[in-house]
Amino acid sequence: MEVERVKVKVKVDSGEQRLKELGYKQELKRDLSLLHNFALSFSIISILGGVTILYNTGLSYGGPASMTYGWLIVSCFTMFVAVSMAEICSAFPTTGGLYFWSYQLAGKEWGPFAAWMTGWFNMVAQWAGTASIDYSLAVLIQTIILLSTGGANGGGYMASKYEVLGIYGGILLLHAAMNSLPVSWLAYLGTFAAAWNIVGVFVLMFLIPLVSPTRASAKFVFQHFNKETSYQIHSSPYVFFLGLLMSQYTLAGYDAAAHMSEEAKYSDKSGPYTIISAVAISIVVGWGYLLGITFAVTDLNHVLDPANDANGYAIAQVFYDAFKNRFGDGTGGIFCLAVAALAIFFSGMGAITSTSRMTYGFSRDEAMPLSRLWHSVNRWDVPVNAVWLCATVSFIMALTSLGSLVAFQAMVSVATIAIYIAYAIPSLLRVTAARKSFCNIQ
Repeated sequence: MEVERVKVKVKVDSGEQRLKELGYKQELKRDLSLLHNFALSFSIISILGGVTILYNTGLSYGGPASMTYGWLIVSCFTMFVAVSMAEICSAFPTTGGLYFWSYQLAGKEWGPFAAWMTGWFNMVAQWAGTASIDYSLAVLIQTIILLSTGGANGGGYMASKYEVLGIYGGILLLHAAMNSLPVSWLAYLGTFAAAWNIVGVFVLMFLIPLVSPTRASAKFVFQHFNKETSYQIHSSPYVFFLGLLMSQYTLAGYDAAAHMSEEAKYSDKSGPYTIISAVAISIVVGWGYLLGITFAVTDLNHVLDPANDANGYAIAQVFYDAFKNRFGDGTGGIFCLAVAALAIFFSGMGAITSTSRMTYGFSRDEAMPLSRLWHSVNRWDVPVNAVWLCATVSFIMALTSLGSLVAFQAMVSVATIAIYIAYAIPSLLRVTAARKSFCNIQ
């Protein structure tokens, strides 16, 4: 008796197949769908987080005009970079991301050097970025406590720099513990975080100016240029460029989609879609949020004054004043700050996710000291040692805040400049060294 054999056609994941062609073994679990990958990337960009963290910088350096038009200028160039990165990501969907792209695009002679340069710029940016996000959250929690207990002018409790550092350490510890769990769990948290960011942005962009009894004029929002910085800088162009830091810092981190390539299904397609869509949506909703909040700024000097109730935390003072001036109590503004704080929390969670995958990829290619240690995975196929390394290095970087809070601005600047250098290298190589050979690279 003959038994008829039925051939079952198994659909091969194109991202996994491409990974094998590039010489890598699939070690991480591919549990992320396109939606999950987008959600994690979008929550890392975090419009609520980035604008909240650096709103002081935007108002101080150039003010409303600098932020309003600076956002559009930065958005335009950011989209160019994102499209370039998306194209390269489709060809090289590996968790190493940028440094591996540079290696492939630079050719055999210059590939190792280009990969080393890109990788370390990216690594330093990731560590500094994680530190700046989580430390900013600790400072915001301090401000929420201050306002909840009466404000700086009403006997409110002002946490010391050591207490802020303790809060920061607790946040990092929690983020590292969360990132030690299966990536499928992080996917659900990332989806919630993305929804929280989108809903939160739309609620706050309309709620704050509507609640505020008085609103700024369109002339103030679109034309007022604040040149009076605390550092007495007299060059208007220089002030304007410094003000761009807020937009540049916020619209970064979208390389996370590349670093999650080996955990995303069909990453050669989902990765590029994620990069472009996350940036495009962030640009639109971010500008709306920025305009909405700025229309509630009626006294620029007051919201930037270190002697105000929020101890000079501009956006906190804007939220607090809007509700206090309308209802006689600023509690509603404190709740709005909590909405932003949760968005920043999820952004920090995603930052460690992305950084640990970058560390995993970099150590897999033996580009880091003790590479074998950082390359190992736990029973859930998570690079847990890389996760805790990222948390440890980020904590050490924030110790400089004990000396001066200027160190925080330095961390933000390092993160922003280094990440864009890492973005620029493979993009530049794509149109120079690999101009003719890119389509034939295997």
